[in-house]
Amino acid sequence: MALAANNIDATEALIAAYPAPSGEGKWASDARVRALTTLRQSGAPVRRDEYWKFTNPARLLEPAKPAAILEADEVPVFEDTDKLLVVFVDGVFRADLSDDLTMEGVEIETLASAMSKDIHWAADIYGVLEANGQNPVSRPLAALNTAVATEGLVIHVTGKASKPIALRYIRSGADTDVMVHNVIKLDAGADLTLLESGPAAARFNSSLEVEIADSAALHHVRTQGRDHERLAATHMFARLGKESRFKSFTVTVNGVLTRNEAVIEFTGDDAFATVSGASAGDGAYHHDDTVFVTHDALNCESRQVFKKVLRNGATGVFQGKILVPSHAQKTDGYQIAQGMLLEDDCTFLAKPELEIYADDVICSHGSTCGAVDETALFYLTSRGVPKDQAQDMLVLAFMDESIQEIEDTALADEIRERLGGWVERHKD
Repeated sequence: MALAANNIDATEALIAAYPAPSGEGKWASDARVRALTTLRQSGAPVRRDEYWKFTNPARLLEPAKPAAILEADEVPVFEDTDKLLVVFVDGVFRADLSDDLTMEGVEIETLASAMSKDIHWAADIYGVLEANGQNPVSRPLAALNTAVATEGLVIHVTGKASKPIALRYIRSGADTDVMVHNVIKLDAGADLTLLESGPAAARFNSSLEVEIADSAALHHVRTQGRDHERLAATHMFARLGKESRFKSFTVTVNGVLTRNEAVIEFTGDDAFATVSGASAGDGAYHHDDTVFVTHDALNCESRQVFKKVLRNGATGVFQGKILVPSHAQKTDGYQIAQGMLLEDDCTFLAKPELEIYADDVICSHGSTCGAVDETALFYLTSRGVPKDQAQDMLVLAFMDESIQEIEDTALADEIRERLGGWVERHKD
């Protein structure tokens, strides 16, 4: 279908806002050309698009505006975790603030370095998983990222990493507009934990493409918080081999608009994936989780678990789909999204979907929203717990189902502590 003239103009303006990368290998240039073609065919996202009807993309398309930087005296997330730290300041890799990028069983390279080479293993992943994820739902902001991003990491995991790799995004400028693209390849039997944290930018567009080979595992934990006026659009594309595992969890607090997209594809039998998240916000807070899982192999299991706590007019969105072709027998797909509305003026919008063509499957989905359980609140207060404290306990217990998806108990406990701090700071 031809694009409307105003959308053509908006799309070209979006592309023109970013400098065209140069001096790269042919494979990188080809990937960028393909992405630009995809973007021009789909057009910049508009509110009437099916998967944007709950989230107005206009603020993600306008030039980045100055946004206040929240000065917090908190210890950075994951600070006490033994890790290999990689720092980006306003979207630019900073070797002077990062640890040495060497670790047994792991090869780490900057995206710019990889794309300057004529031959590189990343050619089989960069822009490839993103392109696959454009069908049947177009993801124009992901295509834009592939077309213009020059910062990020390229990580090849050949064995079991001895400690997590932690990406810390630091923001110093009021109107920073940042693109980051990370590529990860895990060989058969490899294992890696990836941590992401930090406000990154006034407007942040990130993409993560992950190839997980047979019997390999990636554990991903991400925090999005601090700056109240932050805009973010993130994209995650994962392709799973036989008996592989992928677990991704995101916690989001603050931010005026955040949209997290995840596209998961099972290509090998007996694989497992979970995408989960907990979010909490108030006032001018709009948080959107959009997930698409394709079971393209036998006996695979997927889980989607999302909890959103909203107050003072905040909005939460969940769009999740599980697609099961006819040959993907013995699929187990689970999907749950729940919103807790602490005031009547909050909104929770959900669109859970199952599209199943196989006949030997176990698939379920559900979505609920409501206020704090008055019966549970009465029970706690009748036992002497102050009402405010009782409500906080119920809010944290509500979000805990998603936090339980984190495999590392120490990381899960830190997330609980951070959410507890948010709840404490946002009392009436």
